[in-house]
Amino acid sequence: MPRGYKAMLDEALARIETLTPQQAAEQLGRDDVVFVDLRDPRELEREGMVPGAFHATRGMLEFWIDPESPYHKPVFAEKKQFIFYCAGGWRSALAASTAKEMGLEKVAHIHGGMGDWKKAGLPVAEWTPKAKA
Repeated sequence: MPRGYKAMLDEALARIETLTPQQAAEQLGRDDVVFVDLRDPRELEREGMVPGAFHATRGMLEFWIDPESPYHKPVFAEKKQFIFYCAGGWRSALAASTAKEMGLEKVAHIHGGMGDWKKAGLPVAEWTPKAKA
């Protein structure tokens, strides 16, 4: 394989800001910050999520960011900092790098993802699917 996931991760990490869970938690509740949870619904159901996070499945992210896409989500047009996270930090590093390439100016990801967030004893909210809300 000419370019595997490890090379892609190294490249992504060199382009983006990486936050510890504690550094990210200091941003909770700020109006100019959006936490973006990239995990699938089974993970959200099982593990919960960062309070107030926006759920964007990794597979739709590029379509949701692009304002020309029929799937565009207005949250990604806001001039805010986007802090991406997943379960362990790999998907979020790649996603943050992609988001930056697509024009989002302020992006970061959480090192260790939700796993390290929970190990640090940081707040976790229950996920409620919109269909049930």
